[in-house]
Amino acid sequence: MSGGALLRERRLHGIVRASPLWLGFFVPVATINQLRRNPRKARLSKPKTVALQRGFNTVKNKPTYYPSPFKRGVCVKVTTKTPRKPNSAIRKIARVRLSNQQEITAYIPGEGHNLQEHSVVLVRGGRVKDVSVRYTVVRGKLDTAGLDKRRRGRSRYGAKRPK
Repeated sequence: MSGGALLRERRLHGIVRASPLWLGFFVPVATINQLRRNPRKARLSKPKTVALQRGFNTVKNKPTYYPSPFKRGVCVKVTTKTPRKPNSAIRKIARVRLSNQQEITAYIPGEGHNLQEHSVVLVRGGRVKDVSVRYTVVRGKLDTAGLDKRRRGRSRYGAKRPK
């Protein structure tokens, strides 16, 4: 056997065509004419933060496609959650109703927070696998206070440089 992919021949209506990689059966291979008529399409990747891709037209009362890096929202409920199996802690999360009328669960990073019901927050994408959450609250913006005690990685937590 050669170093390349294993090729097998197959006979279809008198035409011999090579089928790449033998899988125990013959994989149909598109002809040049078929590909010319209907070319291969690139796989479309779906967005991981769906709520940030949506807007809402209040005049027409219907959703619009309006992707943005951040969205503003109001906290509906601020609570805690325990993480998945190997980890153990109490993670702070907030249920947020965004400006596009969608309700999401967002993670509140850092030690301690001042959020409560009706707090206005800015939400960005950023998955926290621990608690199965796809969005993160931005610290130091709108009603969310930044962290005072933070020395390193300050920009993520809205902390000013200590004197």
